[in-house]
Amino acid sequence: MDVQTWTYLLVGITFALYIGIAIWARAGSTGEFYVAGGGVPALANGMATAADWMSAASFISMAGIISFTGYDGSVYLMGWTGGYVLLALLLAPYLRKFGKFTVPDFVGDRYYSKTARLVALICAIFISFTYVCGQMRGVGVVFSRFLSVEIEMGVIIGMTIVFFYAVLGGMKGITYTQVAQYCVLIFAFMVPAIFISLMMTGNPVPQLGFGSEVTGEGVFLLDKLDGLSQDLGFAPYTDGSKGMVDIFFITMALMVGTAGLPHVIIRFYTVKKVSAARVSAFWALLFIAILYTTAPAVAVFARTNLLESVPNKPYAEAPGWIKSWEEAGLIAWLDKNKDGKIQYAPGKPFEGKLTYDEKNRGENGERLITNPPSDGPNELYVDRDIMVLANPEIAQLPNWVVALVAAGGLAAALSTAAGLLLVISTSVAHDLVKKTFVPGLDDKKELLIARCAAGFAVVIAGYFGINPPGFVAEVVAFAFGLAASSFFPVIILGIFSTRMNREGAISGMITGIVFTTAYIIYFKFINPTANSVENWWFGISPEGIGTLGMIINFAVAFIISGLTKRPPQDVVDMVEGIREPEAEGEELAVSDH
Repeated sequence: MDVQTWTYLLVGITFALYIGIAIWARAGSTGEFYVAGGGVPALANGMATAADWMSAASFISMAGIISFTGYDGSVYLMGWTGGYVLLALLLAPYLRKFGKFTVPDFVGDRYYSKTARLVALICAIFISFTYVCGQMRGVGVVFSRFLSVEIEMGVIIGMTIVFFYAVLGGMKGITYTQVAQYCVLIFAFMVPAIFISLMMTGNPVPQLGFGSEVTGEGVFLLDKLDGLSQDLGFAPYTDGSKGMVDIFFITMALMVGTAGLPHVIIRFYTVKKVSAARVSAFWALLFIAILYTTAPAVAVFARTNLLESVPNKPYAEAPGWIKSWEEAGLIAWLDKNKDGKIQYAPGKPFEGKLTYDEKNRGENGERLITNPPSDGPNELYVDRDIMVLANPEIAQLPNWVVALVAAGGLAAALSTAAGLLLVISTSVAHDLVKKTFVPGLDDKKELLIARCAAGFAVVIAGYFGINPPGFVAEVVAFAFGLAASSFFPVIILGIFSTRMNREGAISGMITGIVFTTAYIIYFKFINPTANSVENWWFGISPEGIGTLGMIINFAVAFIISGLTKRPPQDVVDMVEGIREPEAEGEELAVSDH
Protein backbone atom coordinates (compact mmCIF):
# COMPACT_ATOMS: atom_id res chain seq x y z
CA MET A 1 0.00 0.00 0.00
CA ASP A 2 1.11 3.57 -0.61
CA VAL A 3 1.71 6.14 2.14
CA GLN A 4 -1.68 7.81 1.76
CA THR A 5 -3.61 4.54 2.06
CA TRP A 6 -1.60 3.53 5.13
CA THR A 7 -2.20 6.98 6.61
CA TYR A 8 -5.96 6.81 6.09
CA LEU A 9 -5.97 3.36 7.68
CA LEU A 10 -3.87 4.14 10.76
CA VAL A 11 -5.32 7.61 11.37
CA GLY A 12 -8.84 6.24 10.90
CA ILE A 13 -8.23 3.43 13.43
CA THR A 14 -6.72 5.77 16.02
CA PHE A 15 -9.47 8.39 15.60
CA ALA A 16 -12.13 5.69 16.00
CA LEU A 17 -10.35 4.56 19.17
CA TYR A 18 -10.29 8.08 20.61
CA ILE A 19 -13.95 8.70 19.86
CA GLY A 20 -14.93 5.29 21.25
CA ILE A 21 -13.11 6.01 24.50
CA ALA A 22 -14.76 9.44 24.72
CA ILE A 23 -18.20 7.85 24.38
CA TRP A 24 -17.37 5.14 26.94
CA ALA A 25 -15.94 7.63 29.46
CA ARG A 26 -18.27 10.57 28.87
CA ALA A 27 -18.70 12.95 31.78
CA GLY A 28 -22.01 13.02 33.62
CA SER A 29 -21.21 15.68 36.26
CA THR A 30 -19.03 18.75 36.69
CA GLY A 31 -16.65 16.72 38.87
CA GLU A 32 -16.14 14.22 36.04
CA PHE A 33 -15.99 16.96 33.40
CA TYR A 34 -13.40 19.03 35.28
CA VAL A 35 -11.19 16.46 37.06
CA ALA A 36 -12.48 13.01 36.05
CA GLY A 37 -14.10 12.61 39.47
CA GLY A 38 -10.69 12.63 41.18
CA GLY A 39 -10.33 8.86 40.88
CA VAL A 40 -7.85 8.20 38.05
CA PRO A 41 -5.16 5.57 38.92
CA ALA A 42 -1.63 6.96 39.25
CA LEU A 43 -0.20 4.96 36.32
CA ALA A 44 -2.99 5.99 33.95
CA ASN A 45 -2.71 9.59 35.12
CA GLY A 46 1.04 9.46 34.49
CA MET A 47 0.48 8.34 30.90
CA ALA A 48 -2.26 10.93 30.38
CA THR A 49 -0.03 13.66 31.84
CA ALA A 50 2.82 12.64 29.53
CA ALA A 51 0.50 12.83 26.50
CA ASP A 52 -0.90 16.16 27.71
CA TRP A 53 2.62 17.45 28.22
CA MET A 54 4.20 16.12 25.00
CA SER A 55 2.42 18.35 22.54
CA ALA A 56 3.00 18.91 18.84
CA ALA A 57 5.97 21.01 19.94
CA SER A 58 7.59 17.99 21.61
CA PHE A 59 6.70 15.42 18.96
CA ILE A 60 6.89 17.44 15.75
CA SER A 61 8.85 20.60 16.36
CA MET A 62 11.47 20.03 19.07
CA ALA A 63 13.63 17.62 17.05
CA GLY A 64 13.11 19.93 14.06
CA ILE A 65 14.52 22.87 16.00
CA ILE A 66 17.46 20.80 17.20
CA SER A 67 18.13 19.54 13.67
CA PHE A 68 18.41 23.13 12.40
CA THR A 69 20.05 24.86 15.38
CA GLY A 70 22.17 22.02 16.78
CA TYR A 71 23.62 22.79 20.18
CA ASP A 72 21.39 25.86 20.64
CA GLY A 73 18.29 23.64 20.52
CA SER A 74 19.32 22.01 23.79
CA VAL A 75 17.57 24.82 25.67
CA TYR A 76 14.24 23.18 24.85
CA LEU A 77 15.37 19.82 26.17
CA MET A 78 16.76 21.30 29.38
CA GLY A 79 13.91 23.72 29.96
CA TRP A 80 10.94 21.45 29.32
CA THR A 81 12.41 18.42 31.11
CA GLY A 82 13.71 20.39 34.08
CA GLY A 83 10.43 22.25 34.29
CA TYR A 84 8.44 19.09 34.74
CA VAL A 85 10.75 18.02 37.59
CA LEU A 86 10.19 21.41 39.20
CA LEU A 87 6.43 21.07 38.85
CA ALA A 88 6.33 17.50 40.17
CA LEU A 89 8.46 18.15 43.25
CA LEU A 90 7.66 21.72 44.20
CA LEU A 91 4.05 22.42 43.26
CA ALA A 92 1.92 19.42 42.32
CA PRO A 93 1.48 17.76 45.76
CA TYR A 94 0.56 21.05 47.44
CA LEU A 95 -1.88 22.10 44.75
CA ARG A 96 -3.51 18.66 44.88
CA LYS A 97 -3.90 18.93 48.64
CA PHE A 98 -5.56 22.31 48.21
CA GLY A 99 -8.19 20.42 46.19
CA LYS A 100 -9.50 23.01 43.73
CA PHE A 101 -10.65 22.53 40.16
CA THR A 102 -8.48 25.15 38.48
CA VAL A 103 -5.51 27.47 38.95
CA PRO A 104 -7.78 30.57 39.03
CA ASP A 105 -9.77 28.73 41.73
CA PHE A 106 -6.58 28.33 43.78
CA VAL A 107 -5.61 31.97 43.22
CA GLY A 108 -9.10 33.25 44.08
CA ASP A 109 -9.33 31.34 47.38
CA ARG A 110 -5.68 31.71 48.42
CA TYR A 111 -5.74 35.46 47.80
CA TYR A 112 -9.34 35.87 49.08
CA SER A 113 -10.30 38.01 46.10
CA LYS A 114 -12.64 37.81 43.12
CA THR A 115 -10.36 40.29 41.36
CA ALA A 116 -7.37 37.96 41.80
CA ARG A 117 -9.48 35.09 40.45
CA LEU A 118 -10.51 37.18 37.44
CA VAL A 119 -6.92 38.24 36.65
CA ALA A 120 -5.78 34.59 36.92
CA LEU A 121 -8.68 33.56 34.69
CA ILE A 122 -7.67 36.04 31.99
CA CYS A 123 -4.05 34.85 32.21
CA ALA A 124 -5.10 31.18 31.96
CA ILE A 125 -7.25 31.78 28.88
CA PHE A 126 -4.59 33.93 27.21
CA ILE A 127 -1.83 31.37 27.84
CA SER A 128 -4.02 28.45 26.75
CA PHE A 129 -5.04 30.09 23.49
CA THR A 130 -1.41 30.95 22.71
CA TYR A 131 -0.44 27.34 23.35
CA VAL A 132 -3.35 25.69 21.56
CA CYS A 133 -2.83 27.55 18.29
CA GLY A 134 0.54 25.78 18.02
CA GLN A 135 -1.19 22.42 18.41
CA MET A 136 -3.76 23.13 15.74
CA ARG A 137 -0.97 24.25 13.41
CA GLY A 138 0.70 20.87 14.01
CA VAL A 139 -2.53 19.08 13.08
CA GLY A 140 -2.72 21.10 9.87
CA VAL A 141 0.89 20.28 8.93
CA VAL A 142 0.27 16.53 9.29
CA PHE A 143 -3.00 16.54 7.36
CA SER A 144 -1.66 18.73 4.57
CA ARG A 145 1.11 16.28 3.72
CA PHE A 146 -0.29 12.85 4.43
CA LEU A 147 -3.96 13.24 3.55
CA SER A 148 -3.41 15.62 0.63
CA VAL A 149 -5.58 18.41 2.00
CA GLU A 150 -4.80 22.06 2.55
CA ILE A 151 -3.45 23.06 5.98
CA GLU A 152 -6.67 25.00 6.58
CA MET A 153 -8.83 21.93 5.95
CA GLY A 154 -6.51 19.83 8.13
CA VAL A 155 -7.03 22.24 11.02
CA ILE A 156 -10.81 22.06 10.56
CA ILE A 157 -10.74 18.24 10.66
CA GLY A 158 -8.64 18.34 13.83
CA MET A 159 -11.02 20.87 15.38
CA THR A 160 -13.95 18.54 14.73
CA ILE A 161 -12.28 15.55 16.39
CA VAL A 162 -11.16 17.55 19.44
CA PHE A 163 -14.58 19.15 19.76
CA PHE A 164 -16.23 15.75 19.87
CA TYR A 165 -14.22 14.07 22.60
CA ALA A 166 -13.38 17.19 24.65
CA VAL A 167 -16.95 18.50 24.79
CA LEU A 168 -18.55 15.09 25.28
CA GLY A 169 -16.02 13.42 27.57
CA GLY A 170 -14.61 16.33 29.56
CA MET A 171 -11.58 15.47 31.71
CA LYS A 172 -12.79 11.92 32.23
CA GLY A 173 -12.97 11.22 28.50
CA ILE A 174 -9.80 13.21 27.78
CA THR A 175 -7.81 11.33 30.43
CA TYR A 176 -8.44 7.87 29.05
CA THR A 177 -8.16 9.13 25.46
CA GLN A 178 -4.75 10.56 26.36
CA VAL A 179 -3.64 7.16 27.70
CA ALA A 180 -4.31 5.74 24.23
CA GLN A 181 -2.70 8.75 22.57
CA TYR A 182 0.47 8.33 24.61
CA CYS A 183 0.79 4.72 23.45
CA VAL A 184 0.31 5.81 19.83
CA LEU A 185 2.69 8.76 19.91
CA ILE A 186 5.55 7.03 21.75
CA PHE A 187 5.37 3.98 19.48
CA ALA A 188 5.28 6.27 16.43
CA PHE A 189 8.30 8.25 17.66
CA MET A 190 10.46 5.29 18.70
CA VAL A 191 9.92 2.83 15.81
CA PRO A 192 11.54 5.01 13.09
CA ALA A 193 14.23 6.19 15.53
CA ILE A 194 15.25 2.59 16.24
CA PHE A 195 15.13 1.66 12.54
CA ILE A 196 17.28 4.62 11.49
CA SER A 197 19.76 4.14 14.34
CA LEU A 198 20.28 0.55 13.21
CA MET A 199 20.67 1.58 9.57
CA MET A 200 23.18 4.35 10.26
CA THR A 201 25.21 3.03 13.20
CA GLY A 202 24.19 -0.58 13.81
CA ASN A 203 23.06 0.39 17.32
CA PRO A 204 19.36 -0.24 18.09
CA VAL A 205 19.32 2.31 20.94
CA PRO A 206 18.90 5.80 19.37
CA GLN A 207 20.20 7.55 22.50
CA LEU A 208 23.51 5.69 22.01
CA GLY A 209 23.38 5.51 18.22
CA PHE A 210 23.77 9.22 17.55
CA GLY A 211 27.02 9.18 19.53
CA SER A 212 28.34 6.10 17.73
CA GLU A 213 30.40 5.53 14.60
CA VAL A 214 28.68 5.45 11.21
CA THR A 215 28.56 1.89 9.89
CA GLY A 216 31.42 1.21 7.46
CA GLU A 217 32.84 4.75 7.56
CA GLY A 218 35.01 4.76 10.69
CA VAL A 219 33.84 8.23 11.72
CA PHE A 220 31.51 9.27 14.51
CA LEU A 221 28.07 10.42 13.35
CA LEU A 222 28.31 13.86 15.00
CA ASP A 223 31.76 14.45 13.45
CA LYS A 224 30.32 13.52 10.06
CA LEU A 225 27.42 15.94 10.56
CA ASP A 226 29.82 18.73 11.56
CA GLY A 227 31.77 18.11 8.33
CA LEU A 228 28.68 18.07 6.13
CA SER A 229 27.46 21.31 7.73
CA GLN A 230 30.77 23.11 7.25
CA ASP A 231 31.11 21.94 3.64
CA LEU A 232 27.85 23.73 2.85
CA GLY A 233 28.83 26.88 4.74
CA PHE A 234 26.85 26.23 7.94
CA ALA A 235 28.39 26.46 11.40
CA PRO A 236 29.47 23.15 12.98
CA TYR A 237 26.37 21.37 14.26
CA THR A 238 27.83 20.84 17.73
CA ASP A 239 28.79 24.53 18.20
CA GLY A 240 26.41 27.04 19.75
CA SER A 241 25.76 30.61 18.65
CA LYS A 242 23.43 31.88 21.39
CA GLY A 243 24.80 34.01 24.20
CA MET A 244 24.98 32.45 27.65
CA VAL A 245 22.55 35.01 29.08
CA ASP A 246 19.90 34.19 26.48
CA ILE A 247 20.38 30.43 26.93
CA PHE A 248 19.89 30.82 30.68
CA PHE A 249 16.80 33.01 30.31
CA ILE A 250 15.14 30.78 27.70
CA THR A 251 15.83 27.64 29.75
CA MET A 252 14.53 29.26 32.93
CA ALA A 253 11.42 30.60 31.16
CA LEU A 254 10.62 27.11 29.86
CA MET A 255 11.25 25.56 33.29
CA VAL A 256 9.16 27.89 35.41
CA GLY A 257 6.63 28.26 32.61
CA THR A 258 6.05 24.52 32.89
CA ALA A 259 5.28 24.95 36.55
CA GLY A 260 2.68 27.56 35.69
CA LEU A 261 0.88 25.82 32.82
CA PRO A 262 -2.75 25.37 33.87
CA HIS A 263 -3.48 22.35 31.66
CA VAL A 264 -0.62 20.36 33.25
CA ILE A 265 -1.35 21.44 36.82
CA ILE A 266 -5.00 20.38 36.58
CA ARG A 267 -3.92 16.80 35.86
CA PHE A 268 -2.84 16.40 39.50
CA TYR A 269 -6.41 17.02 40.64
CA THR A 270 -7.58 13.84 38.90
CA VAL A 271 -6.02 11.42 41.45
CA LYS A 272 -7.39 10.47 44.86
CA LYS A 273 -4.66 11.70 47.19
CA VAL A 274 -1.38 13.57 47.44
CA SER A 275 0.75 10.42 47.43
CA ALA A 276 -0.96 9.37 44.18
CA ALA A 277 -0.12 12.78 42.71
CA ARG A 278 3.55 12.18 43.51
CA VAL A 279 3.49 8.67 42.04
CA SER A 280 1.74 9.83 38.85
CA ALA A 281 4.35 12.60 38.54
CA PHE A 282 7.08 9.94 38.67
CA TRP A 283 5.40 7.86 35.97
CA ALA A 284 4.84 10.90 33.79
CA LEU A 285 8.50 11.92 34.07
CA LEU A 286 9.58 8.41 33.06
CA PHE A 287 7.22 8.36 30.08
CA ILE A 288 8.31 11.86 29.02
CA ALA A 289 12.01 10.97 29.28
CA ILE A 290 11.63 8.21 26.68
CA LEU A 291 10.78 10.76 23.98
CA TYR A 292 12.95 13.60 25.22
CA THR A 293 16.14 11.55 25.34
CA THR A 294 15.41 10.26 21.83
CA ALA A 295 14.70 13.66 20.24
CA PRO A 296 18.38 14.73 19.85
CA ALA A 297 19.11 11.44 18.07
CA VAL A 298 16.15 11.90 15.70
CA ALA A 299 17.38 15.45 14.99
CA VAL A 300 20.89 14.24 14.12
CA PHE A 301 19.62 11.39 11.93
CA ALA A 302 17.27 13.69 10.02
CA ARG A 303 19.84 16.46 9.51
CA THR A 304 22.53 14.05 8.34
CA ASN A 305 20.20 12.35 5.86
CA LEU A 306 18.96 15.71 4.60
CA LEU A 307 22.46 17.07 3.96
CA GLU A 308 23.50 13.85 2.23
CA SER A 309 20.47 13.40 -0.02
CA VAL A 310 19.53 16.91 -1.22
CA PRO A 311 22.25 19.59 -1.72
CA ASN A 312 23.80 19.97 -5.18
CA LYS A 313 21.45 17.36 -6.65
CA PRO A 314 19.47 18.16 -9.82
CA TYR A 315 15.86 18.86 -8.92
CA ALA A 316 14.76 16.35 -11.54
CA GLU A 317 16.61 13.65 -9.56
CA ALA A 318 15.48 14.86 -6.12
CA PRO A 319 13.99 12.19 -3.83
CA GLY A 320 10.22 11.82 -3.88
CA TRP A 321 9.73 13.21 -0.39
CA ILE A 322 11.07 16.60 -1.52
CA LYS A 323 8.31 16.91 -4.11
CA SER A 324 5.64 15.57 -1.74
CA TRP A 325 6.41 18.17 0.92
CA GLU A 326 6.74 20.82 -1.78
CA GLU A 327 3.16 20.11 -2.79
CA ALA A 328 2.17 20.58 0.85
CA GLY A 329 3.83 24.02 0.84
CA LEU A 330 6.41 23.11 3.49
CA ILE A 331 9.45 22.79 1.25
CA ALA A 332 10.25 25.24 -1.55
CA TRP A 333 13.01 25.51 -4.16
CA LEU A 334 13.88 28.69 -6.03
CA ASP A 335 16.39 28.14 -8.84
CA LYS A 336 18.31 31.41 -8.55
CA ASN A 337 21.24 30.51 -10.80
CA LYS A 338 19.11 28.55 -13.32
CA ASP A 339 21.35 25.46 -13.20
CA GLY A 340 18.55 23.07 -12.25
CA LYS A 341 20.37 21.97 -9.07
CA ILE A 342 19.30 22.41 -5.45
CA GLN A 343 21.75 24.74 -3.72
CA TYR A 344 21.44 24.62 0.07
CA ALA A 345 23.40 27.15 2.13
CA PRO A 346 22.94 29.60 5.03
CA GLY A 347 20.51 32.44 4.48
CA LYS A 348 16.94 32.95 3.26
CA PRO A 349 16.07 31.62 -0.21
CA PHE A 350 13.48 34.38 -0.74
CA GLU A 351 11.92 37.35 1.05
CA GLY A 352 8.74 37.41 3.10
CA LYS A 353 6.00 34.82 3.44
CA LEU A 354 6.06 31.85 1.04
CA THR A 355 3.68 32.44 -1.88
CA TYR A 356 3.21 30.43 -5.09
CA ASP A 357 2.15 30.90 -8.68
CA GLU A 358 -0.75 28.44 -8.65
CA LYS A 359 -1.17 28.37 -12.45
CA ASN A 360 2.34 27.79 -13.75
CA ARG A 361 5.26 25.45 -13.10
CA GLY A 362 8.99 25.91 -13.61
CA GLU A 363 11.17 24.29 -16.24
CA ASN A 364 11.87 21.33 -13.96
CA GLY A 365 8.28 20.91 -12.80
CA GLU A 366 8.80 22.78 -9.50
CA ARG A 367 6.18 25.05 -7.96
CA LEU A 368 7.07 28.64 -8.81
CA ILE A 369 7.62 31.03 -5.90
CA THR A 370 6.31 34.55 -6.45
CA ASN A 371 8.39 36.14 -3.68
CA PRO A 372 11.33 38.19 -4.95
CA PRO A 373 14.55 36.25 -4.30
CA SER A 374 16.85 37.36 -1.49
CA ASP A 375 20.58 37.84 -1.76
CA GLY A 376 22.77 34.84 -1.07
CA PRO A 377 23.21 31.38 -2.55
CA ASN A 378 20.51 29.49 -0.64
CA GLU A 379 17.74 28.16 -2.89
CA LEU A 380 16.00 25.73 -0.54
CA TYR A 381 13.39 26.43 2.14
CA VAL A 382 12.63 23.62 4.58
CA ASP A 383 9.99 24.17 7.25
CA ARG A 384 11.60 22.91 10.44
CA ASP A 385 8.27 21.51 11.64
CA ILE A 386 8.46 18.72 9.05
CA MET A 387 11.75 17.09 10.08
CA VAL A 388 10.26 14.42 12.36
CA LEU A 389 7.40 13.74 9.96
CA ALA A 390 9.68 13.56 6.92
CA ASN A 391 12.44 11.61 8.70
CA PRO A 392 11.12 8.11 7.78
CA GLU A 393 10.75 9.17 4.14
CA ILE A 394 14.25 10.67 4.06
CA ALA A 395 15.60 7.39 5.46
CA GLN A 396 13.49 5.38 2.97
CA LEU A 397 11.65 3.41 5.65
CA PRO A 398 8.52 1.34 4.78
CA ASN A 399 5.31 3.24 4.02
CA TRP A 400 3.56 1.95 7.14
CA VAL A 401 6.26 3.59 9.31
CA VAL A 402 5.74 6.91 7.51
CA ALA A 403 1.99 6.68 8.16
CA LEU A 404 2.59 5.65 11.77
CA VAL A 405 4.55 8.85 12.40
CA ALA A 406 1.66 10.87 10.96
CA ALA A 407 -0.74 9.18 13.41
CA GLY A 408 1.70 9.88 16.26
CA GLY A 409 1.98 13.56 15.36
CA LEU A 410 -1.81 13.88 15.37
CA ALA A 411 -2.02 12.09 18.74
CA ALA A 412 0.51 14.50 20.27
CA ALA A 413 -1.23 17.61 18.94
CA LEU A 414 -4.78 16.51 19.74
CA SER A 415 -3.99 15.31 23.28
CA THR A 416 -2.56 18.67 24.33
CA ALA A 417 -5.19 20.65 22.43
CA ALA A 418 -7.93 18.81 24.32
CA GLY A 419 -6.30 19.53 27.69
CA LEU A 420 -5.93 23.21 26.87
CA LEU A 421 -9.50 23.54 25.64
CA LEU A 422 -10.70 21.96 28.86
CA VAL A 423 -8.78 24.59 30.85
CA ILE A 424 -10.50 27.33 28.86
CA SER A 425 -13.96 25.82 29.29
CA THR A 426 -13.60 25.16 33.02
CA SER A 427 -12.14 28.62 33.60
CA VAL A 428 -15.12 30.23 31.91
CA ALA A 429 -17.85 28.03 33.43
CA HIS A 430 -16.43 27.51 36.92
CA ASP A 431 -14.31 30.59 37.67
CA LEU A 432 -16.01 33.27 35.62
CA VAL A 433 -19.69 32.31 35.64
CA LYS A 434 -20.21 30.28 38.82
CA LYS A 435 -17.58 31.72 41.15
CA THR A 436 -17.84 35.35 40.01
CA PHE A 437 -21.26 36.15 38.57
CA VAL A 438 -23.76 33.36 39.37
CA PRO A 439 -22.78 31.72 42.70
CA GLY A 440 -25.99 29.67 42.85
CA LEU A 441 -25.56 28.06 39.43
CA ASP A 442 -26.62 24.42 39.53
CA ASP A 443 -24.46 21.52 38.35
CA LYS A 444 -26.40 20.84 35.15
CA LYS A 445 -26.29 24.42 33.88
CA GLU A 446 -22.62 24.76 34.77
CA LEU A 447 -21.82 21.64 32.74
CA LEU A 448 -23.77 23.03 29.77
CA ILE A 449 -21.86 26.34 29.95
CA ALA A 450 -18.55 24.46 30.15
CA ARG A 451 -19.38 22.50 26.99
CA CYS A 452 -20.48 25.63 25.12
CA ALA A 453 -17.27 27.39 26.18
CA ALA A 454 -15.23 24.42 24.91
CA GLY A 455 -16.99 24.59 21.56
CA PHE A 456 -16.35 28.33 21.24
CA ALA A 457 -12.70 27.81 22.22
CA VAL A 458 -12.28 25.16 19.51
CA VAL A 459 -13.37 27.64 16.84
CA ILE A 460 -10.93 30.34 18.02
CA ALA A 461 -8.12 27.80 18.33
CA GLY A 462 -8.79 26.70 14.76
CA TYR A 463 -8.49 30.27 13.50
CA PHE A 464 -5.09 30.69 15.13
CA GLY A 465 -4.04 27.27 13.82
CA ILE A 466 -4.75 28.50 10.29
CA ASN A 467 -3.06 31.87 10.94
CA PRO A 468 -0.25 31.04 13.41
CA PRO A 469 2.18 33.69 14.71
CA GLY A 470 5.18 31.36 14.19
CA PHE A 471 6.28 27.75 13.86
CA VAL A 472 4.96 25.31 16.45
CA ALA A 473 7.76 25.27 19.04
CA GLU A 474 8.22 29.04 18.82
CA VAL A 475 4.56 29.67 19.58
CA VAL A 476 4.66 27.19 22.45
CA ALA A 477 7.79 28.87 23.84
CA PHE A 478 5.84 32.15 23.97
CA ALA A 479 3.09 30.41 25.97
CA PHE A 480 5.67 29.17 28.48
CA GLY A 481 7.08 32.68 28.85
CA LEU A 482 3.61 34.04 29.55
CA ALA A 483 2.99 31.31 32.15
CA ALA A 484 6.36 31.99 33.79
CA SER A 485 5.71 35.72 34.08
CA SER A 486 2.17 35.42 35.43
CA PHE A 487 1.39 32.15 37.24
CA PHE A 488 4.63 30.81 38.64
CA PRO A 489 5.27 33.59 41.20
CA VAL A 490 1.67 33.74 42.39
CA ILE A 491 1.49 29.94 42.84
CA ILE A 492 4.87 29.50 44.53
CA LEU A 493 4.27 32.44 46.88
CA GLY A 494 0.72 31.24 47.52
CA ILE A 495 2.11 27.94 48.82
CA PHE A 496 5.26 29.02 50.64
CA SER A 497 4.64 32.61 51.83
CA THR A 498 2.06 33.47 54.48
CA ARG A 499 2.85 37.17 54.03
CA MET A 500 1.85 37.42 50.36
CA ASN A 501 -1.53 39.14 50.06
CA ARG A 502 -4.06 39.82 47.34
CA GLU A 503 -2.72 43.27 46.45
CA GLY A 504 0.77 41.88 45.85
CA ALA A 505 -0.48 38.89 43.86
CA ILE A 506 -2.76 40.94 41.59
CA SER A 507 -0.12 43.62 40.94
CA GLY A 508 2.57 41.03 40.22
CA MET A 509 0.44 39.00 37.78
CA ILE A 510 -0.67 42.05 35.81
CA THR A 511 2.80 43.58 35.64
CA GLY A 512 4.52 40.33 34.67
CA ILE A 513 2.19 39.27 31.87
CA VAL A 514 1.77 42.78 30.43
CA PHE A 515 5.53 43.32 30.26
CA THR A 516 6.18 39.91 28.68
CA THR A 517 3.33 40.22 26.17
CA ALA A 518 4.43 43.71 25.13
CA TYR A 519 8.03 42.59 24.58
CA ILE A 520 6.99 39.58 22.45
CA ILE A 521 4.48 41.59 20.40
CA TYR A 522 6.99 44.38 19.73
CA PHE A 523 9.78 42.17 18.44
CA LYS A 524 7.63 39.58 16.68
CA PHE A 525 4.84 41.67 15.17
CA ILE A 526 5.33 45.44 15.48
CA ASN A 527 9.02 45.66 14.59
CA PRO A 528 10.27 42.21 13.52
CA THR A 529 13.25 43.72 11.69
CA ALA A 530 14.63 44.76 15.10
CA ASN A 531 14.40 41.19 16.42
CA SER A 532 18.14 40.66 16.89
CA VAL A 533 20.55 40.37 19.80
CA GLU A 534 21.74 43.94 19.27
CA ASN A 535 18.27 45.31 20.07
CA TRP A 536 17.13 42.89 22.77
CA TRP A 537 17.18 44.04 26.38
CA PHE A 538 20.30 42.61 28.03
CA GLY A 539 20.61 40.21 25.08
CA ILE A 540 17.37 38.37 25.99
CA SER A 541 15.28 37.04 23.07
CA PRO A 542 11.45 37.08 23.05
CA GLU A 543 11.53 33.32 23.80
CA GLY A 544 13.40 34.01 27.05
CA ILE A 545 11.80 37.27 28.17
CA GLY A 546 9.32 35.42 30.39
CA THR A 547 12.13 34.95 32.94
CA LEU A 548 12.59 38.70 33.24
CA GLY A 549 8.81 39.07 33.44
CA MET A 550 8.81 36.55 36.30
CA ILE A 551 11.52 38.51 38.16
CA ILE A 552 9.49 41.71 37.72
CA ASN A 553 6.39 39.86 38.97
CA PHE A 554 8.23 38.69 42.11
CA ALA A 555 9.65 42.16 42.77
CA VAL A 556 6.30 43.96 42.38
CA ALA A 557 4.48 41.33 44.46
CA PHE A 558 6.95 41.59 47.35
CA ILE A 559 6.99 45.40 47.33
CA ILE A 560 3.21 45.84 47.15
CA SER A 561 2.46 43.15 49.74
CA GLY A 562 5.03 44.70 52.09
CA LEU A 563 3.26 48.04 51.84
CA THR A 564 -0.26 46.70 52.38
CA LYS A 565 -2.17 44.70 55.02
CA ARG A 566 -1.22 41.14 55.93
CA PRO A 567 -3.59 38.35 54.81
CA PRO A 568 -6.40 37.34 57.21
CA GLN A 569 -5.53 34.70 59.81
CA ASP A 570 -7.77 32.06 58.25
CA VAL A 571 -5.78 32.38 54.99
CA VAL A 572 -2.51 32.07 56.92
CA ASP A 573 -3.83 28.90 58.61
CA MET A 574 -4.93 27.53 55.25
CA VAL A 575 -1.46 28.09 53.73
CA GLU A 576 0.23 26.39 56.67
CA GLY A 577 -2.24 23.49 56.42
CA ILE A 578 -1.37 22.90 52.76
CA ARG A 579 2.21 22.13 53.75
CA GLU A 580 1.33 19.69 56.53
CA PRO A 581 2.05 16.01 55.66
CA GLU A 582 -1.07 14.04 54.75
CA ALA A 583 -2.26 11.33 57.09
CA GLU A 584 -1.64 7.71 56.08
CA GLY A 585 -4.31 6.60 53.59
CA GLU A 586 -5.93 10.03 53.56
CA GLU A 587 -8.01 10.72 50.46
CA LEU A 588 -8.66 14.30 49.39
CA ALA A 589 -11.89 15.31 47.76
CA VAL A 590 -11.92 17.99 45.13
CA SER A 591 -13.59 20.98 46.66
CA ASP A 592 -16.25 23.03 44.96
CA HIS A 593 -16.52 25.58 47.74
